[in-house]
Amino acid sequence: MPIAKGYAATDASKPLVPFTFERREPNDDDVVIAIKYSGVCHSDIHQARNEWGNSTFPMVPGHEIAGVVTAIGSKVTQFKIGDHVGVGCFVDSCVHCETRDLDLEQYMPGVVPTYNGFEADGTTPTYGGYADSITVKEGYVLSIPENLPLDKAAPLLCAGITLYSPLVHWKAGPGKKVAIVGMGGLGHMGVKLAAAMGADVTVLSQSLSKKDDGIAFGAKDYYATADKETFKKLAGTFDLIVCTVGTEIDWNAYLGLLKIDGAMVLVGLPENPVPVHAFSLVMGRRSLAGSSIGSIKETQEMLDFCGKHDILPEIEMIDIQQINEAYERVIKSDVRYRFVIDIASLSKD
Repeated sequence: MPIAKGYAATDASKPLVPFTFERREPNDDDVVIAIKYSGVCHSDIHQARNEWGNSTFPMVPGHEIAGVVTAIGSKVTQFKIGDHVGVGCFVDSCVHCETRDLDLEQYMPGVVPTYNGFEADGTTPTYGGYADSITVKEGYVLSIPENLPLDKAAPLLCAGITLYSPLVHWKAGPGKKVAIVGMGGLGHMGVKLAAAMGADVTVLSQSLSKKDDGIAFGAKDYYATADKETFKKLAGTFDLIVCTVGTEIDWNAYLGLLKIDGAMVLVGLPENPVPVHAFSLVMGRRSLAGSSIGSIKETQEMLDFCGKHDILPEIEMIDIQQINEAYERVIKSDVRYRFVIDIASLSKD
């Protein structure tokens, strides 16, 4: 079995540590990838610390993976050695389910997560991108456009698609007023993508501390939600609100900012339930919805869109030895705007 090196959580209460493990033997439809960069997603922290209650250990996190193809199986036709490729949040799915839908694959039964899960055999654990290599079925490998540098492309595999998918589904574009709630790793991508789609973009953030960045990323307006006057001034303004915040906020207040038939879409995942009053929805025929990543097909569309429009996240590069410190900084919102691990730093251990 091929040997890989990485960093793993061995217990929910312990820091990540160096970890050597076995990758599965490549099949004839597999692509072997040398991982160059791996983005750090807040969901990595939730799972490494078992905050969602479904963690298995040891766990190698990471589902924002960018790297280079080093080997291909005999049946692989889409990739060749040396190609720049990415791997996102899942690496396989059930191909026999009657409900299978390639356009909605992320919502179908049988999806195999990139880490903290098991391969299709139900017994082989999946390990993620905080490692030097990964083996993935051809159909779940993404092609990264040549003009996108691998380090900045990595966060597109989760943060990028998580915002792209709802913006496309709810038809953000010219003539639409779109608000992005939160200006973190997800939110700043929402601003860039919605602006590139031609929408009129507003950022709703707790303070104005990132206002200059928001305007530079393409927002036309930027408001502080800590100011109660914001909710009075913007009442009934937006066609679409995408909420990236992962903490409990008053969704009713934000629903009041929607036009008639407007939609508020959740992509952030608060730990606790948030109450919603029926009047917040009924009086404006408003919708409260959710969205989760995207299919492989849609993720490739997102990468191609970013390549065409030169859209990239703002990143802070770290060595893998800094991962535990980075986790604490993510929790404190002390990053602009996404940590990316330079996997070459594994050689320092």
